[in-house]
Amino acid sequence: MMQPREQLKLVAALLGQETTLALASSGEEGLAAVTPLFYIADEELTLYWLSSESSRHSQNLRNEPRAAATVYRKVESWKQIRGVEMRGLVNKVTRPERRHALLVAYCERFKLGRIFRLAIRQSALYEFQPDFIRYIDNAKGFGYKFELRRQPEGWSLSQPAA
Repeated sequence: MMQPREQLKLVAALLGQETTLALASSGEEGLAAVTPLFYIADEELTLYWLSSESSRHSQNLRNEPRAAATVYRKVESWKQIRGVEMRGLVNKVTRPERRHALLVAYCERFKLGRIFRLAIRQSALYEFQPDFIRYIDNAKGFGYKFELRRQPEGWSLSQPAA
């Protein structure tokens, strides 16, 4: 199966350049909730963020761990729209050494100093592991997009660039 290396590089570059995701979760009675969150991403395109366990989206994720997220650039023209839409599974990061390493990276990226230490200690660290990604880039042409799906053997194109 052909590996979509170039497409994954485009997604990784966008995730590395931006700072905020919009997380969509499902609440009681199937009501959708969307919240903006600072995130960091790793080389596997997993996204990580901090949040209070009492927040609506954290409560929603406790009941339904599948979620959707989007990351996109702030632009002034439709010709500049570029972003990713993702679906996947959310879990809390609980292993202390892994949590510590991710928190160091998170605090470094967002220049969080001593003021946030208490808030960070009181927050849960979440990970979003996408299994579907749709990348959109109108600079390459109106409606330009491709879709990737995570299979057991890795990422594959489910819809070539169009």
